[in-house]
Amino acid sequence: MKKAKYYLLGTLFIILALVFIVVPGPSILFLLAALVCFSMVNENAKQYLRKAQKAFKEASIKVDKRLK
Repeated sequence: MKKAKYYLLGTLFIILALVFIVVPGPSILFLLAALVCFSMVNENAKQYLRKAQKAFKEASIKVDKRLK
């Protein structure tokens, strides 16, 4: 039952992300939230979440360097 809740919530976040791709909004945040929900029950999603975390960390370091 707990898995179903995570899948349902993840699916809701994906739908919201798709809406916010068309309408200006925080679509990337909803995609990350969906990935977090799916990673609670799926090992493959955990790997993708780690890759996304690494990519965001590297991107933020690059931005910080350019701002200095």
